[in-house]
Amino acid sequence: MLTQRQLFLKHNAQTSPSPLLLAFTRAKGIYMYDKDDKPYIDLISGIGVSNVGHCHPNIVEAVQLQAQTYMHLMVYGEYVQSPQVNFAKALAEVLPENLNCTYFVNSGAEAVEGAMKLAKRYSGRTEIIACNNSYHGSTHGGLSLMGNETFKQAYRPLLPGISFIKFNHLPDLEKITTQTAAVFIETIQGEAGIVVPELDYMQQLRKKCTETGTLLILDEIQCGFGRTGKLFGFEHFDIVPDILLLAKGIGGGMPIGAFIASSEIMSGFTENPVLGHLTTFGGHPVSCAAGLATLHTILQDQLVDDVESKGQLFKDLLKHPAILEIRGKGLMLAIAFNSYETNKKIIDACIEDGVVTDWFLHCDNAMRIAPPLIITSEEIKTACEIILRNIEKICG
Repeated sequence: MLTQRQLFLKHNAQTSPSPLLLAFTRAKGIYMYDKDDKPYIDLISGIGVSNVGHCHPNIVEAVQLQAQTYMHLMVYGEYVQSPQVNFAKALAEVLPENLNCTYFVNSGAEAVEGAMKLAKRYSGRTEIIACNNSYHGSTHGGLSLMGNETFKQAYRPLLPGISFIKFNHLPDLEKITTQTAAVFIETIQGEAGIVVPELDYMQQLRKKCTETGTLLILDEIQCGFGRTGKLFGFEHFDIVPDILLLAKGIGGGMPIGAFIASSEIMSGFTENPVLGHLTTFGGHPVSCAAGLATLHTILQDQLVDDVESKGQLFKDLLKHPAILEIRGKGLMLAIAFNSYETNKKIIDACIEDGVVTDWFLHCDNAMRIAPPLIITSEEIKTACEIILRNIEKICG
C-alpha cells in the first residue's frame, strides 16, 4: 500500500520540484503535530492565515453550527444569507465610513480580480499602476500586477495597460495621472521581504490619487486583521483607501476573501451589464460564519493590543552577527541574512528542530516571522532560542 507521501507525489499537483513533505495530523493554537505527535511551532500562520491560531474554539464552534444549519444555497448576491450580512455589517462597523459595502469572494487573488474590474468599471479608465516587487496573487490578473518578471515570464502575454512604480519612492508618484484607473499597492509589502513605507510616501500617494481621480486600492491580504499592531495596516499612515482587499487572516483558517468599497463605487456591478461580477462560492456561509467569529475573537480578546510588543520581543531576542537586519511591523517580520543559501539552511534546520518558517518570493535571503497573534512571550522566547541555536549551527 502506498504511503500518504507517495500518494501526494503521485496524485497531487506539484508546485515545486522539492516540496517540504511535512505531514501534520492535527493543529492547535500555535502548534502543528506530526504522526509521532511531535509539536512544531507555526511561525508563519499558514502564510498569514491563522491569526487567531489553529482550531480556535470560537471558530470551530461557528463552523460546526453553520455547517449543520445550511451551506451553499445560491451564487453570491441573490439570497439574504445571515452569515454574509452579519459579517459585512461587522466589517463596516470597524472600517471608515466610505468602506461600507463588501463583496465576498473565495481568496485574496479573487479579491484582486474583482477590484481590477470594479476600478475600470467605476472610473471608465483602463490604466492600472502597481509596484515593483509586488505580490497580488497568482491568477492571470494578479500575475499581471506582480512586480517580478521571474514569476511572470512563462505566462505572457498578460493583461495590457499595467505599469509599475518603485515602492516608497516619491518621484514615481508623478506617473499617476488622470488616465489612471487605480493604483494597487500593498500597505506593507509582503513577498518583497516585509517593506514598510514611509508615512509621507503613503500620504502623498493618497493625495496624488485624490487629485487625479484615481482609485487607491490597498492590498491588506497579508497585513490586515491585526497582524501589524493595528486592525488594518492603513491605520498606521492616517489614510483611507477607496477599495480595501482582505483575505487570509479574516477567515480563521477558512477560505474567504473580500474587496470593500463604498456603496457608490460597488454599484458599478449592478447594471450595464447586470451581474457585473459573479462568484458561485464567494461568501460561503460557513466561511462567513468563521470570519465573523474571527473578528469577534480579535476584538473581544484584544489580540491587537500587544502585537507591537510581541514583535519587539522578537527583535530584542534575535541578536546574532549573521542577522543583517530585522524589518517589519508588529508580527509581520523579516530576518535578513547574507544569501538564500544561508537562509535556506537555517530554515531547514529550524523545521527539523520544531519551528516552521520560510522565505519570501521576491526576497529569498530573508526568513518570514508571522506567528498567530495569540503567541505568548514564553512561546516567543522558545522559538527564538531554537532559531538562534540553528543560526549558530549554520553560521558559527
